[in-house]
Amino acid sequence: MTRGRRPGQSGTREAILAAASRQFSERGYDRTSLRSIASEAGVDPALVTHFFGSKQRLFVEVVEFPFDPAEVLPRVLAGDPEGIGRRLAELLVSVLEDPQARARVLGVVRAAASEPEAARMVRELLTREVWAPGAALLGVEDAELRMNLVGSQIVGMVMARYVVGAEPLASLPPEELVDAIGPTLQRYLTGPLVSDPR
Repeated sequence: MTRGRRPGQSGTREAILAAASRQFSERGYDRTSLRSIASEAGVDPALVTHFFGSKQRLFVEVVEFPFDPAEVLPRVLAGDPEGIGRRLAELLVSVLEDPQARARVLGVVRAAASEPEAARMVRELLTREVWAPGAALLGVEDAELRMNLVGSQIVGMVMARYVVGAEPLASLPPEELVDAIGPTLQRYLTGPLVSDPR
């Protein structure tokens, strides 16, 4: 392994990103290390830390959504308003039941939960790619809050079902999970957020 900076310093960051992207995709977040990324990129592990600070930040830097938000969001949010919650639930469950896509989502959640800087990067990514475009598609005054509430539901469900393994949620068949969360997503997106006190 070469020590210190590679010749052509400008290519070092790109080599690290390429190695990280491949390893996170193939091995998952937990089984990828900064040392293995450095080895593949042909650099000293200290250079990975120099450029990216931590494994969490590097992961967020290379993470890609398991679907294209620009293509999927209009299909989910711009159709019949009465079925919006179910369409979103079906999309989420189909993504999370796919092992590779789930590994990416879990990596993002774990990275955001473990380090403030990674959380900031995830928040900016979600705002840019999902929340802001989704809010624009909803086209209502409190659309940003509604998108945030949807996000809170998704993160909570991911943690409870796939990270913590809370039963019976963890064993619930996918179609029953869609039935369970669809109405909540529907209310967050189109229903009243504050109950009438009268």
